[in-house]
Amino acid sequence: MVLIHGHPFNRTLWAPQTDALVAAGYRVITPDLRGYGDSTVTPGEVLLSRFADDLAALLAHLGVGSAVVGGVSMGGQVAMEFHRRHRHRIRALVLSDTSAEAETDEGKRFRNNLADRLLTEGMDGYANEVIDKMLAAYNVSALPEVAEHVLGMMRATDPWGAAAALRGRAQRPHYGETLGTVAVPTLVVVGADDVYTPVAEAKAIGDLVPDAAVSVIDHAGHLPNAEQPERFNTVLLEFLHARLG
Repeated sequence: MVLIHGHPFNRTLWAPQTDALVAAGYRVITPDLRGYGDSTVTPGEVLLSRFADDLAALLAHLGVGSAVVGGVSMGGQVAMEFHRRHRHRIRALVLSDTSAEAETDEGKRFRNNLADRLLTEGMDGYANEVIDKMLAAYNVSALPEVAEHVLGMMRATDPWGAAAALRGRAQRPHYGETLGTVAVPTLVVVGADDVYTPVAEAKAIGDLVPDAAVSVIDHAGHLPNAEQPERFNTVLLEFLHARLG
């Protein structure tokens, strides 16, 4: 199983899922995307297609023909792009707290302006501003260790890597057409209190993908895998057992 982190995080976001999946007998691959964590930074612009092709190259390097591919937020969009470009490598899809919509003109301006800001100011101010949106606001105080981990990942991200991903993500296509052709089991997950990609967006993806399962995780925001890991893991493992055997 390949699990793709979102922006501006790294592979450690998936630690609770890695432990549970390995215990259940799965091989788990949690890469740092280009520009994040321990991976090489590519300044300028990194399109979602570049991330998807990186993952295909990684699987080829590891001798993995196909895998369950899952991602959260931007990672979910990378997973959708991976399906668009490398669908023969996918056994099942897991899309968490993400959006299939193309970026709006307003969104393009916002992402490009944010990229400029991160290069000028660094990550700290941005991390402090968005922590109560990355997590449900009530979980910032209720789950201090989780909040500190999320803040730590954001602050440690190289601004050049984050900026390049923002510029590339601003150019993303609409995935509606390709989602309608998905022919593998698909799980759509969303935190009940996600303010970035609300439940309605998850249900819209569920409506696009044939026979998709949709699960709403209570008491969670944009990162339910970190905020409610036991519930998230139960939903994920039940899906894998029911749909893949």
